[in-house]
Amino acid sequence: MKAWLFAGQGAQRAGMGEALFDRFPEYVAAADRILGESVRALCLDDPDGRLNRTRWTQPALYVVNALACAEALAEGPGPDVLAGHSLGEYNALLAAGCFDFETGLRIVRRRGELMGEADGGAMLAVVGLAPDAVRALLDRCGAADVDLANLNTATQVVVSGPAESVRAVRAAVRATQGARCVPLATSGAFHSRHMRPAQERFAAFLDTVEFRPPGIPVIANVTGRPYPADGVADLLARQIAAPVRWHETLRELVRLGVTEAREFGPRPMLRPMWDSVLAEPETVPRSQPQRPLPESVPEPLPVPVTVAAAGAVVGAARRDAAACDPEPVGDPAAARLGSAEFRQDHGVRYAYLAGSMFRGVSSVELVARLGRAGLRGYFGAGGLDLATVEKALTELARTPGLDGRYGVNLLHDLTRPGAEDALTDLLLRHDVRHVEAAAFTSVTPAIVRFRFTGAHRTADGAAVAVRTLVAKCSRPEVAAHFMAPPAEELLRRLVSEGALTPQEADAARGLPVAQDICVEGDSAGHTDGGVSLALVPTTAALAERLTARHGYARRLRVGACGGLGTPEAVAAAFVLGADFVVTGSVNQCSPQAGTSDAVKDLLAALDVQDTAYAPAGDLFELGSRVQVVRKGTLFAARANKLYQLYRGHGGLDDLDEATRTWLERDCLRAPLDQVWKQTCAHYRDTGRAHEIERAERDPRHRMALLFKSYFARTNRAAQDGDPTERANYQVHCGPAAGAFNRCVRGTALEPWPERHVERIADLLMSGAARVLRERLAAYAPTGPGDVPHHP
Repeated sequence: MKAWLFAGQGAQRAGMGEALFDRFPEYVAAADRILGESVRALCLDDPDGRLNRTRWTQPALYVVNALACAEALAEGPGPDVLAGHSLGEYNALLAAGCFDFETGLRIVRRRGELMGEADGGAMLAVVGLAPDAVRALLDRCGAADVDLANLNTATQVVVSGPAESVRAVRAAVRATQGARCVPLATSGAFHSRHMRPAQERFAAFLDTVEFRPPGIPVIANVTGRPYPADGVADLLARQIAAPVRWHETLRELVRLGVTEAREFGPRPMLRPMWDSVLAEPETVPRSQPQRPLPESVPEPLPVPVTVAAAGAVVGAARRDAAACDPEPVGDPAAARLGSAEFRQDHGVRYAYLAGSMFRGVSSVELVARLGRAGLRGYFGAGGLDLATVEKALTELARTPGLDGRYGVNLLHDLTRPGAEDALTDLLLRHDVRHVEAAAFTSVTPAIVRFRFTGAHRTADGAAVAVRTLVAKCSRPEVAAHFMAPPAEELLRRLVSEGALTPQEADAARGLPVAQDICVEGDSAGHTDGGVSLALVPTTAALAERLTARHGYARRLRVGACGGLGTPEAVAAAFVLGADFVVTGSVNQCSPQAGTSDAVKDLLAALDVQDTAYAPAGDLFELGSRVQVVRKGTLFAARANKLYQLYRGHGGLDDLDEATRTWLERDCLRAPLDQVWKQTCAHYRDTGRAHEIERAERDPRHRMALLFKSYFARTNRAAQDGDPTERANYQVHCGPAAGAFNRCVRGTALEPWPERHVERIADLLMSGAARVLRERLAAYAPTGPGDVPHHP
């Protein structure tokens, strides 16, 4: 399989194209007409040194590359796949038939004009450091306004930003052992957030151009993946302010089965990069064409994928056993899955979190054990009173060995608007640094207050937040609110109220409400029934667009939760593009979970089909749903019947005698009058007497409050393990629990007392690394002449 690669700006030289101009006079004449001067003179004579000025460099190089490509096509067969570095991508798209020569030149001329207007910027090539090391160096030297612009190879990165900041980076690189740097001859901070104004103007210009789908696959700089049929204009606009993912592009070519690469450009720049990728140990064998994978592992696994490794994968049974075998754990590759920046920001050894579970099921013990193991869990504050939450926070703060590796859940409650503010006050008073926000459909003042209390700008003007917020979302439009900075009106209001300082609000304007968005697929508890296969890549693409749109110094990250009960499921989440994963149901069946042994016995016996949907007690009237255990309990059936009664009747007086008897005997376990008295006392004790007043006027609301008492009682009964209420246990759970049970059947983790939360994490992450390694190896041929296959 053959690829053609087109060089970009930096490859130009005086005298380029000399042997080509006479061969293609019609192209030269068209170029002269469009540029308004002789392209031959520009390239051969370089009048006034214009060849190194962006405005002229780009169209001149485009023409020379186009002529060289036309010559190659005249001499023999074309390529199987195309790619170009920055400007060179336009020649790749020309060769793929997305536009004709003249259209492409007009586009490039406009691009060169816009980029040539940029000034005050600089670019620096850093050699000898990996991208993560360069990011760390930027942090150390306070260069928050400098971006990674070109990711050329595993150890060659170009940074871009204001000239003064780039000079500071240059000094830091020179002081770093094993690293060197070369300033690039540019006047603009290309492929960085500082090109956003040019990008917006270029996008408006591209709206006037009609593009055709690529006739040959073209790997996009912005994504490192093939162009979609209808995404040419969008990706070309984004490319100006986005990093050139050239290393990913070359690795994608290898994965596609490319064995031969031909470079087009006045001087050799891309071939050495191609050779370096071929020498990487992670690269799959190139002796035979490889079937393209739908997605790549987010970071290369540090274990070579060889033909011998592929031959060792002899069947699904062996693969599954290897993936779920809990001994040994700690595969080094597991620590490289997902986002390295996420691991650094959260101080965890895996890109893995244990999500919160209602009413302290995610207990202090569970969260503390994860923290001591170098991981993070979130205490389940939802449904608990402030005194109980404060006791938990005090205990966590006093627990040795956590080093701040714990968080708390902040659950939006439509029925108790003041509770959110009160909990936020408590979290700030205890200086909690990490929150998981759930059930929010918009950004609230409490969320903004938590996130940006303590936010500030560094000496060089970079905005910094000292608190992390993981926002759980199941809809892209909600995620977009959290990916944006807080609304200006909200910030002004919080400042006027004294909830934020002017300095904190100023920093907030340059930061997203949440750096980390967790996409909720169908899962335990409240669920919209979302499908992770659709939601994760959609939200990841949204995050990439909004990172560029808002000019963030650091990219927005997207995680996945829901259905993660096996190593295969976790591996799939990373393949879909997740930067991190969040587990839930599997942790409920651990010794540390704050629920009864009776519930854990029930959970350990589940299969994947043993869950059902029921009304949510807190949002009963709205028809919201939760996913719960079905096997061994009648809660789902009874709760659904209660909702049907609510929908079909105007009040308790409308119910027939048989239904009232069923309510008192099977559901409420007491006469209706007695249950109503208890309900009134509860609402008055919790400061919600207005609900009782409304119920006295509205018989249907009275029925709803009485029915909701069933949900509160069944939740407590399950957590307490009340044997007399076993048939009514309400246990929030998704299919992941049953999947995990199958995974560990016959292993040391089959008994739930052995399922310590850190062992669950190790099993899922190490198993995911093995699954990915084996699946990648399965695409390699097992011998001469073998056809690549996926067993």
